[in-house]
Amino acid sequence: MPAMKTFVAICDDEERIAGELEVFLIEIFKKLNVKYEIDVYFSGAELCKEMRDGSHFDLIFLDIELANDEANGVAIGQFVRDAYQNNKASIVFISWEKKYSMELFDIQPLNFLIKPLELDKVEQVIRRYLYIAGLWHSHFTYKIGHDVFKVQIKDIVYLESLDRKLIIHLTDGRQEEIYGSLREMYKEQLQKFDFLFIHASYAVNYDYVSFYTLKELKLEIVDITLPISQDRRKGIREEYFNIVERRKT
Repeated sequence: MPAMKTFVAICDDEERIAGELEVFLIEIFKKLNVKYEIDVYFSGAELCKEMRDGSHFDLIFLDIELANDEANGVAIGQFVRDAYQNNKASIVFISWEKKYSMELFDIQPLNFLIKPLELDKVEQVIRRYLYIAGLWHSHFTYKIGHDVFKVQIKDIVYLESLDRKLIIHLTDGRQEEIYGSLREMYKEQLQKFDFLFIHASYAVNYDYVSFYTLKELKLEIVDITLPISQDRRKGIREEYFNIVERRKT
């Protein structure tokens, strides 16, 4: 779970777009359990003044067509890079047009989003930023007694809640038994790594799902079929296919 706060700036002179993006980011950061602070600016001059006064941003969403500014978003992005020698901030350009790719080359943006913005596309950008910035732990941590252990997320096939214990089923066939809440473990450590909370007793790693239906899914390696509880079927279906689409890019 990321321990550091991510400082975000949104700079767009279209208030509706800026507000919509802020809502998207709040939803995504809460979903991924990331601490955040978001500031919204409606002009590039306002953003630059704030940075001159000492404000720091890790991630900047910058509109290219800033109608009320003498300089467009590309020039402001270059100003951020040159004037502040700021190569650490990740810049995501947003625009109604697709024509700016060559102009953006020297600025090395994290990504380029086309309006109208889509929640899934913004989430992809946030996930990529967190990965590149090294803000996600790739280990699952747990305690046995007073000792703390960790295992790589990629080595977990699924977690099972059984008789007040949690059983971690690993790719090498080992099983680790611990005490804890499956729901809490899922929300705090597993959801952001594409685990699916399919049942009060099971959270499974999408990477090991070999077959999926509305009522159940089958996991490879351990060769087991697990039920999807009736009250979760619609939500799991949406989550599952969102992951499928996201991983196509």
